Amino acid sequence: MAHDEQIRGLLADIPQSANALGQSSAPVTLVYFADLQCPYCRDFSLGVLPSIIERWVRAGTLRVEYRALRAATRDPDVFVAQQVAVLAAGKQAKAWYFAETFYDRQGEENSGYVTDSFLRGIASRIAGLNLEQWVSDCGERELIDQIAGDEQAAESAGVRGTPSFLIAASGAAMARFSGTDSASFDEAIEQLVRG
Repeated sequence: MAHDEQIRGLLADIPQSANALGQSSAPVTLVYFADLQCPYCRDFSLGVLPSIIERWVRAGTLRVEYRALRAATRDPDVFVAQQVAVLAAGKQAKAWYFAETFYDRQGEENSGYVTDSFLRGIASRIAGLNLEQWVSDCGERELIDQIAGDEQAAESAGVRGTPSFLIAASGAAMARFSGTDSASFDEAIEQLVRG
């Protein structure tokens, strides 16, 4: 089931910075609240997101920020560990490779499959990721604080489930967005681009 090459192809040559995918100058920003163990997030990330990345992110029109929100993961410690793993990969501009690979290999919900060795296995699949650096970065307190910040941002926006989205012209106040198919994203992005 490994789609490592597809994931590499999808994300190749698109700038990544921490939890963000796309040009920092993109005129539209999409905030994506997700839980790596959420099967609906998996469906969105593997089924809908690729067309959004190909059409909008690759063209420099859209920047997507990945934010953590615990919805499907029962154990709060496991949730923090898996999200820290994404952010640690983000320190090497590989957060999106990590998240997409995790979704590709997602196990049965609440089966306890997310262990340190599972997370390390995901990290080891990512081309160019320095594993020693990743392990070291996984211990950084600031990453745990960032996850808490994501959850506060979700609460402030009235977001409770995953996947959830906020969208706006970059720099403007974010608005909740309830679309889940690529056509509704296309329409919203087009409207924001037109102003």
